[in-house]
Amino acid sequence: MGELVGQATEQVSRLVRQEVALAKVELAEKGRRAGRGGGMLGAAGAFAYAGLLATAFTGGAALSLVLPVWAAALIVTAVLFVIAAVLAALGRAELKKATPATPEQALGSVKADVEEIKGRAHR
Repeated sequence: MGELVGQATEQVSRLVRQEVALAKVELAEKGRRAGRGGGMLGAAGAFAYAGLLATAFTGGAALSLVLPVWAAALIVTAVLFVIAAVLAALGRAELKKATPATPEQALGSVKADVEEIKGRAHR
């Protein structure tokens, strides 16, 4: 009987260590996603700022020249804003995947393990 208790204790300890390892892996992945999402949002801000500067340049070019130079500047501005919008959307999507920062798979696995142990204990 004592040997069975020892084996059960050893198995539960091993199971807990494995669950902790799974939680660490899951949280690390969510942290990487949050970092990528934040980086993309930062890049979107930089492109939006460049777009604002290009818009100012476009306005100045349009006022000072009546030639198609302003049209080219306007196209550059539009492209920069499109890039900013795409990066913002991608960054936001990455941040949504990273939250909430809980190890959902590990928690579900732990709950299932506890139920299994309870079920076997009642036999």
